[in-house]
Amino acid sequence: MNQQLGKRFVKLIFELKQSLSRGHRELITAASVAVCVLLLRSIGLLQSLELAALDQFFHLRPNEPPEERITIVVIDEAYLDEVGSWPIPDAKIALLLQKLNVHKPRAIGLDIYRNLPVEPGNKELRNAYKSMPNLVGIELLANDKNKSIGVLPPPGLSRHQVGFNNVLYDPDGKIRRSLLYWHINNKVHESFALKLALLYLESEDITPSKAKSNPEYLQLGKAAFTRFEANDGAYVGANARGYQILTNFPKPECQSSSGEFCSFRQVSMKDVLADKVQENLIKDRIILIGSTAPSLQDFVFIPYSSSLMGTAKPVPGIQLQAYFISELISAAVDGRPLLKVWTDLVEYLWIFVWSYLGAVTTWRMQHATRSLLSILVSCFVFTLSAYVAFLYGWWLPLIPSLFCFGSSAIWMISHIAHMQEEWKRSKEFLHHVINTIPDPIFVKNEQHQWIVLNEAYCRFIGYPKKLLIEKSDYDFFSKQEADVFRQQDDLVFRTQQPQEHEEEFTNADGKTHQIATKRSLHKDSAGNFFLVGVIRDITQRKLMEEQLKRTAAELFRSNNELKLKEDHLRYLAYHDPLTGLSNRKFFAEQLYESLHWAQHNNLLLGLLFIDLDGFKQVNDTLGHETGDRLLMTIAGRLSNSLRASDTVSRLGGDEFTVILRAIPNVQIAAKVAEKILSSITKPIVLDGYTIRVSASIGISVYPYNSQDSETLMKQADAAMYRAKRLGKNRYEFA
Repeated sequence: MNQQLGKRFVKLIFELKQSLSRGHRELITAASVAVCVLLLRSIGLLQSLELAALDQFFHLRPNEPPEERITIVVIDEAYLDEVGSWPIPDAKIALLLQKLNVHKPRAIGLDIYRNLPVEPGNKELRNAYKSMPNLVGIELLANDKNKSIGVLPPPGLSRHQVGFNNVLYDPDGKIRRSLLYWHINNKVHESFALKLALLYLESEDITPSKAKSNPEYLQLGKAAFTRFEANDGAYVGANARGYQILTNFPKPECQSSSGEFCSFRQVSMKDVLADKVQENLIKDRIILIGSTAPSLQDFVFIPYSSSLMGTAKPVPGIQLQAYFISELISAAVDGRPLLKVWTDLVEYLWIFVWSYLGAVTTWRMQHATRSLLSILVSCFVFTLSAYVAFLYGWWLPLIPSLFCFGSSAIWMISHIAHMQEEWKRSKEFLHHVINTIPDPIFVKNEQHQWIVLNEAYCRFIGYPKKLLIEKSDYDFFSKQEADVFRQQDDLVFRTQQPQEHEEEFTNADGKTHQIATKRSLHKDSAGNFFLVGVIRDITQRKLMEEQLKRTAAELFRSNNELKLKEDHLRYLAYHDPLTGLSNRKFFAEQLYESLHWAQHNNLLLGLLFIDLDGFKQVNDTLGHETGDRLLMTIAGRLSNSLRASDTVSRLGGDEFTVILRAIPNVQIAAKVAEKILSSITKPIVLDGYTIRVSASIGISVYPYNSQDSETLMKQADAAMYRAKRLGKNRYEFA
C-alpha cells in the first residue's frame, strides 16, 4: 500500500513538469521585451529621447584644441546701428573683402544673401568678386518637396564660387546633420561649407575622391564620409535627400573670458574695416563673414544649444557653418572621427543582448536589493561604454538598450516575487504529502539545498530536519559522496529527464549504505524548478550480488582452466611433440578436407612425400639428441619454404609431407620441391659439427594421379623411392 502511494506521488509530481526551462524563460523574456522596444523605436516614439541623449554626450565630451584654421568676421548689432540700414551697402562689403584679401586668407566665405544690388558700391563689389577666386558666396536652393522658395546667388560670382547653405532640421528643431551635395534637375550642387573646406584642403594636396570602402562615398584625405540613410541611428523615416552626413560637432576650447558661449575666433566687421585685427587671425585661414545680430534672427539650435538644466541658447548661422567646415577639415587632415552608426542588424542584436542581460542578471541574483544595485551598476557601465564609443565616433543605441535592460529586469523581478509565493505553497503541499511515504524522500531547489524532507529521510541520515533544511550534501557527507550526488543532480537539472543511479550513503553513525536514488525534475505553476529524490536501501541486495559475482568468477576461472587443458590435449593430439609440425592424424584430416575443397572448386592439389638422405648416419654417428635437433632444423626450413595456405607435417622418423593447395599447374609443385631441396642441402652446424643432408621427394597431383587421398599417398611414396634409387637429392612425379 505504502509503495503504491509512493509511486502515485512521484507520478503526480512528474505531471507538474512543464516544457519551458529556465533558460527558455530568460530568452523569451528578453526577446519579448526587445521586440516591444524595437517596435516602439520603429514608429519613432524613442527618437526624441535618443536625440536628447546624443546631445548630452556632446555636452559631456572634453574640450578639443582651439580651432586655428577658422576666423569669423561678425556683423553685430552695434555695427548695424552704426551703418543704419540692412542690407549693408555693397561698398562696405567690397571694402571688407579687399581688406581681408590683403592678408592672404586661404578662403573667404560670405554667408550673407547678396542676390540684389544694394547701392552704393555694386560695381566695386562685382570687381572684388572677379579679383578673388578664393571667395565663396551662398544661395538657398528651392526644395520642391516642401515648396520652399530659393534665394539666388550673388550676381557677378561664377558658378564654382557659390555654395548652398540649406540646413536640415530634426523634429525637435535642432540641426544634427549637414548636407554636402544636392542634385536638382540632374545638376550637382555643393554646400557652402564643403566648397570652403575644399579650397582650404587644396593647399594640403587633398582633393575629393571615391572611398575605397564604398565608391559611392566621398573620400577626403584620411576620412571617408558615410552617407546618411533615413533610418540611421535613432532616426525613423528621416529626410535623406542629397548627400547628408551625421555631424560630429567639434568642441574647440573657448577663447573668450566673457563667459558667453563660444567656440571659434571672432572679430567684428568694424574692427576689420578699422585695421584693428591682427594679421595672424586672417592669414592662411578660412574667413567666414556673417551676422550675429539678434535683430536679423539668423540663429539655429544644435546639440550644444541646450543641456539638462537651463534655457536653450541658439547659435548664429555663421557659427553653424564654422562647425561644418571645421569637422570636414579636421576629419580629412587630422583623422578626427566622424559620427557613425551600426547596421540595423547589429543594433537589433545589441539591444537584444542588453535585454537578455537584464533578464539573466536579475534571475541569477534572486534578491531584490542586490538586483536593484546590479541594475544601476549595469546601466551606468553601459552608459559609460556608449559615451566612450561616442568619443571614438560611434553612436550606439543607448535609450533602447537601457529600456530593454530595465524592462527585462523589472519583468523578472515581478516574476521572481510570484515564484517565491508559489514556491511557499508548493513546499507546504510537498511536506504534507511526503511524510505519508515510508521511503526516504528529499526535495532540493536549484541551489542544491534541501527544502523539504520527510521523516523517513531524517531517520535514514541520522540528523534532525531543522539542521538539514537549506543545507547541501557537502555539509553532511564526505566530498567524494557529495560530488557524486551533485553530479547526478546536475544531470537531472540539465536534461530535465528522470534518472536512477546507485550510490554510497554514509549516515551520521558512520554506517555506509548502498542506495538507489531516483531523481526527477518538477516545476510548479510559477515556473519554480525543484528536484525530487526517492531513495531505496539496496545494501543487502548488493551483498548478494557480490556473492553471486564471486561464485560466477570462480566458475569462470575453472572453465578457463579446463579449456586450456582441453586446448593443450588437442594440440598434443594433432602436433608432433619434437618439431611442432602437424602429425600424421592432422595430416590425414587436412588431406581429406583439401581434396574435398579442390573437387568442389575444380582446382589442382599437390602432395609432396619427403624422406631425408643420410639421416640414419647422423643418428648413428652423432647420437639421437643431435638427430632430433637436426629434425627440428629441417622442420623450420620446410615451414619457411611454403605459403601460409600450405600444410607441412611429420609422419614419423625423417619422413615429412607437404600439401600444396590451389596450385595453377604441376610446374608449381616442381618449383616448390626445388626450393625445399635447396633449403635442406644447406650446411647445418650442431655442436661444432657441420652436417649436410639432402632429401628425396615424390610428388603426386590431384586429379591427374588420383582422386582419393590413399592412392595419392601411395603414388607420392612410390615416387619418393624412385627418386632415392635414381641418386637421391631430387624429386620425381608419380
